[in-house]
Amino acid sequence: MAEETKAKTPEGKPSAPDREAGASRAGGRRRSSRRRSPNKRAAHRPQDKDLFPKASPEEMQDDSPIDTTGFEGMDISRAVLRALARMGFHEPTAIQRQTIPLMMQGQDIIGIAPTGTGKTCAFGIPMLEYMYPDDPQVQELVLAPTRELAVQIGEELNKLAYYIPEVRISVLYGGQPIGRQMDQLRRQPQIIVGTPGRVLDHMERGTLRLDAVHTLVLDEADEMLDMGFIKDVCRIIDRIPKDRQFVMYSATTSQDVMTISWKYQHEPAQITVQAVNENRPQIKQYVIPVSREEKYDRLEYLMDSDVYHRVMIFSNTKFMAHRLCAMLQKNGFDADELHGDIPQSRRSEIMARFKKGKLPILVCTDVAARGIDVDDVEAVINYDLPNENEYYLHRIGRTGRAHKHGVAFTLMTFAESVRMDEILKYMKSAPDRLHFDDMDILRREDGSPFFENI
Repeated sequence: MAEETKAKTPEGKPSAPDREAGASRAGGRRRSSRRRSPNKRAAHRPQDKDLFPKASPEEMQDDSPIDTTGFEGMDISRAVLRALARMGFHEPTAIQRQTIPLMMQGQDIIGIAPTGTGKTCAFGIPMLEYMYPDDPQVQELVLAPTRELAVQIGEELNKLAYYIPEVRISVLYGGQPIGRQMDQLRRQPQIIVGTPGRVLDHMERGTLRLDAVHTLVLDEADEMLDMGFIKDVCRIIDRIPKDRQFVMYSATTSQDVMTISWKYQHEPAQITVQAVNENRPQIKQYVIPVSREEKYDRLEYLMDSDVYHRVMIFSNTKFMAHRLCAMLQKNGFDADELHGDIPQSRRSEIMARFKKGKLPILVCTDVAARGIDVDDVEAVINYDLPNENEYYLHRIGRTGRAHKHGVAFTLMTFAESVRMDEILKYMKSAPDRLHFDDMDILRREDGSPFFENI
């Protein structure tokens, strides 16, 4: 214990030598009472074959300057700063500036922020700073509503841990063979990312224990609880030590989110980041009045413009997603579909193609699209108007990411106009209106053609 006192500053944080050595942290309001003193990162261990690469010995020895000046003063280790630079992040987003210091202190948090604002790094950085590489127990748990979002979070955390070879991260979700996930758990990961149902399944099988977890994160909490996971989430939380840190991120403050907070969080700090200035995705919205009979032809018109090379088309049902995809494929478009009836292996193949830019058109439902984080989506098309106001925001938030410009089109029938009015009240903004003339040319309100060449 004497060594612990020497290793920390009066504020309970590791000293500068420890930080430069890449030491793990033990600070924090509650974690320090349960966890042992900070140690330098464990010696390099032989790594099992992993889907995510780690830094080579030469990269580990590289001590060249790094450009992450925006993250200075946040008590972030050099290993994580190097990973941020490698990922192209030099300045923190608003949610990161507000969240990281509080998480470093062990504070419970409710973060309300729009999609695409850098939430994964906001909780991922503190998680890595307070993770003990030489402790084989599961120390940190992230719950996500969909398998796609869970995989996306796992990928981002592994990128952040690129220069920390001892970190092992497992992603658990339904649709993947349970035996393969058991093999992952035998590697003794310190961080688990998963969907509630599959995490609970492993707990009940005895293949996953959470009695050493000191950090719990619920991402997209509103969506997770709206999907009916509230009982599973409560059962998981009840099996985690009560002195853990509990962080929730949500796009909205739904009643279920506030109920979970009231029941399980300890004096949480609420952080709200509005979608303004640098946080607001650069998305231009358009609405196109169409008849039901001509809606598909108008969709093809947008595709024939040959302006957008990575497009997401949203429908409300699996049946419509399948039908649209089949019609597009029949008419020569390179398209694929993503919805609940697609097997996991196939979903992974589709997402890999889409992320690599080899699939230009992805037709999907709302639930299947949660967690898709692709920076280069150029356009989103609402073939059907969503039934929930929040879904409209989540849909158009698939484009305009990473400070790039995006476009969102809504094909609106007369019957959908009332629904559109409700969405506009929720959004407090109005999209530009386009129309087709008698020659079937898409024009702006001033009469000028929308596409120069089509």
